[in-house]
Amino acid sequence: MEVLIINGPNLNLLGKREPDVYGNESFESYLDTLRKDYPQIKIDYYQSNSEGAIIDKIHEVGFSIDGIILNAGAYTHTSLAISDAIAAISSPVIEVHISNIHAREAIRHHSFIAKNCKGSICGFGLNSYKLALQSFC
Repeated sequence: MEVLIINGPNLNLLGKREPDVYGNESFESYLDTLRKDYPQIKIDYYQSNSEGAIIDKIHEVGFSIDGIILNAGAYTHTSLAISDAIAAISSPVIEVHISNIHAREAIRHHSFIAKNCKGSICGFGLNSYKLALQSFC
């Protein structure tokens, strides 16, 4: 099984930015843990702050891998283009958020991408990714 984790804008700063919201661990450190805990799954990782690059990556892999775990960051709440890219592919996508987006500012309560995803997970810190990964097992 092969799964790609895609992280969107500002998630390259995990472990440094807003630790009260996102925690103190870098994503790279957490990714090492995921790979150790799930050796039977090939877990690839991609991060971009650019909406177009995220769309290009979804198009590139969206017909050839078993699943995508997507934390689109703020693009979740603004990007019809990423939503359309998800709708266009055959690989299932799980939407993930580290924080509980429904307990934050009102603008973050709506997800444009959720309707085209297999499911959504939020509010469990970095373990939101683990829950998404387990959904593919």
